[in-house]
Amino acid sequence: MPDESHDDALADAGYRAVPDDQGGRAARGWWDANAQEYLEEHGEFLGPADLLWCPEGLRESQARLLGDVRGARVLEIGAGAAQGTRWLRSVAGADAVATDVSAGMLAAAARLDADSGVRVPLVQADARALPFADASFDVVFTAFGALPFVPDAPRVHAEVARVLRPGGRWVFSVTHPLRWAFPDDPGTGGLTATRSYFDRRPYVESAADGRVLYAEYHRTVGDHVADVVGAGLVLDALLEPEWPPGHERVWGGWGPVRGARLPGTLIVRAHRPPA
Repeated sequence: MPDESHDDALADAGYRAVPDDQGGRAARGWWDANAQEYLEEHGEFLGPADLLWCPEGLRESQARLLGDVRGARVLEIGAGAAQGTRWLRSVAGADAVATDVSAGMLAAAARLDADSGVRVPLVQADARALPFADASFDVVFTAFGALPFVPDAPRVHAEVARVLRPGGRWVFSVTHPLRWAFPDDPGTGGLTATRSYFDRRPYVESAADGRVLYAEYHRTVGDHVADVVGAGLVLDALLEPEWPPGHERVWGGWGPVRGARLPGTLIVRAHRPPA
């Protein structure tokens, strides 16, 4: 979960139920307001053109989770500044497109395009209503994008299934659900469970007038599996990247102390069944 860094005064933060419409639309405003600060903090680690799956440092150049994408039509949802799509186009040879709900993040992506000399097709879109034709992509992916910030994740999976071609692949990474039972502390304070793993109330930040400024949603491993299967997709793998030796970077609740004992990231691979 983020530190306070938005223009609206944060009056309340914690785990509580909020109306779906309020929680679901909060992400756009939060990322618009915080895009530049986020990139100033994490941009060097992310790189201008690289596909980083998680704070553990697993990159697509090593993991090859998307498979051979040369010449493939690829869609990134919740792309942020589109570093992953930029890498896919410039290095992996994919015909890749980036979408994000935040105009602030897409503006940052355009600046990285100018700096890197790699032009990425950028589309502002909610992952729950993708503006693409049925069966128009070979691969869809997101690295910590879209899914954590919507109350109705099955809609995202349904849209992914719709735009995938038969046999097409869907890969996403999210905060490992186990982490939600522990304080968001990368040190020893984050090693003792203080909440129920089954408490699905979102983490919410609100302004003094009650407006939801930020909402992040928890789903168990079983929930993620059910959402994928419920969209008519076939589950291929669940991956839990280990914290690598010598990796000392702390990112929010991720770091070497907790990473040595608890999983921090869940990566899911699935595909649309062949016709």
